Amino acid sequence: MERLLEHCTLCPRRCGVNRAAGERGRCGAGKAVRVARAALHPWEEPCISGSRGSGTVFFSHCALGCVFCQNAPLSREGAGLEIGTGRLGEIFLELQAQGAHNINLVTPTHYVPQILEAAALARADGLRIPFVYNCGGYELPETVALLDGTVDLWLPDFKYAQSRPAARYSAAADYPERALEAIEAMVRQTGAPCFGPDGLLQKGVLVRHLLLPGLLADSMRAVELLAERFEGRILLSLMSQFTPMPACSARFPELSRPVNPRHYEALVEFTASLGAFDCYTQEPSAADGAFIPSFLGQGVLAAGTPGKADT
Repeated sequence: MERLLEHCTLCPRRCGVNRAAGERGRCGAGKAVRVARAALHPWEEPCISGSRGSGTVFFSHCALGCVFCQNAPLSREGAGLEIGTGRLGEIFLELQAQGAHNINLVTPTHYVPQILEAAALARADGLRIPFVYNCGGYELPETVALLDGTVDLWLPDFKYAQSRPAARYSAAADYPERALEAIEAMVRQTGAPCFGPDGLLQKGVLVRHLLLPGLLADSMRAVELLAERFEGRILLSLMSQFTPMPACSARFPELSRPVNPRHYEALVEFTASLGAFDCYTQEPSAADGAFIPSFLGQGVLAAGTPGKADT
């Protein structure tokens, strides 16, 4: 798998750097896996978190780099600790032992080769719970194909329907096209959503869309696009938890305020009128920042290992 790092084209940026030789990609990642947090997480959709929590592994760095990111210390500043693939496999097993319903890989794209190796090690040592691939949606079908047989649940964003906001807020004018291609590849791989007797999602694709201030029309179009292409084949989660970040607000004043609750209600009603898929929604209180975890290295190092998370 190291060959995939020698000329890295794991994401649509296709920057082509030799990460195996120590170069860093557009995402900021080098050769070593960097993780900021590994812990049970109760705040995903109910079919993911269940009663005991999702075993989230928050990876450092990000290929997309949205200006409004709630996890900027992680995605932009690289908070976290470097670990080997052996330790990553151990983390998967530790989360299972803590009662996690699944292993939730958060922003994992730039570490796919290492994740595949760690997952194989963990499966050989008794890992039985599903893998969730929790990403920004800016993916390549080729990378999705690499994960066939490893990932059970896909949890991508579909952030934008139009290239203009995608370029302004994520420097990715091609985001809508790339994300739809990736979601199509995910759906082909897993099929329609499949639930277990406990109500937890066992296989399938759950697409998230976060409403941004002033972009109700784009959000409605995003839902329309998903309905046109994936009716009955995905689940949808409409998110109201946009939280203004000070560093972003200074440069993008239109993002300095929370989402208008009436706009979110309008989006939910519009989505329901389409009748294309089952949909999760959020309360307006989700935007108070309580869903943003700390990235201080919890669960990353083995018990008794000295060290601390850094940036």
